[in-house]
Amino acid sequence: MKSPIQRGKVYLIGAGPGNPELLTVQAAEILKTAEVVLHDHLVAQEILDLIPAWTQVRNVGKRCGQAGISQDQIHALLIAAAREGKRVVRLKGGDPLLFGRVGEEMEALARAGVDFEVIPGVTSAMGAAAAAKIPLTDRRHASKLVFLSHHTAGNVSPEWDDATLKDATYAVYMPGKNYGAIATKLMEGGLDRTTPCVIVANATLAKQQIHRTTLEELALEERLPAPSVLIIGEVAKPLPAVEKEKDAFGWETPEPSEVILDLGETQKTEEEILG
Repeated sequence: MKSPIQRGKVYLIGAGPGNPELLTVQAAEILKTAEVVLHDHLVAQEILDLIPAWTQVRNVGKRCGQAGISQDQIHALLIAAAREGKRVVRLKGGDPLLFGRVGEEMEALARAGVDFEVIPGVTSAMGAAAAAKIPLTDRRHASKLVFLSHHTAGNVSPEWDDATLKDATYAVYMPGKNYGAIATKLMEGGLDRTTPCVIVANATLAKQQIHRTTLEELALEERLPAPSVLIIGEVAKPLPAVEKEKDAFGWETPEPSEVILDLGETQKTEEEILG
């Protein structure tokens, strides 16, 4: 049984990669009754349009390190609204638990004694992989999935030396404009220069862009707009083209509509079955 949406509580919600149809049912229901929504800059407008007109909505997002509001101020707004007995939503793109500063917000809420709940979302790497038809793991190529951020804001700079594994898929969030630096690090770590790469920008939205390349050509690739995800690994190679099978005598197999299916008492072509 679903718990009721409570007053005086903060909901840390993942908005998914952009397409409002990928918002979870639980997230959509909470948004309908939220009294305060603090959202990141990259939350799609189509999702913001689902918020009731009477709700207090504020953009507290950050772009390229330029913050209109500090993280401490966001904490203060969440705590103050919850203490006023309001239903508060902190809306983040993708999944809040991945590269979303949610750890800092949960700690601040816990210290203040404010009740909160995390509502997961479809993370950007999953949305990008689905859009580009990439299996992030594949028993033939990748038994591991590594999430990386190329964003250097904060106290921790990205160190990838220990993460370079040949049987892994790399999902690089916030790849920025210097694709060449990423390629250099991974090739120096031992990845083959022919390793397939796919850049997906605005995954799942109408303005989505998908570019395919290799590690050695990555530096020459056009810089796609944010938000974007870079997927690197053997799983990112293009799917094979359709091939007509041939029998032992070299004859091509017939088209599906020409195949007679044995249905016992009756025989129908696939074309008849499908109408």
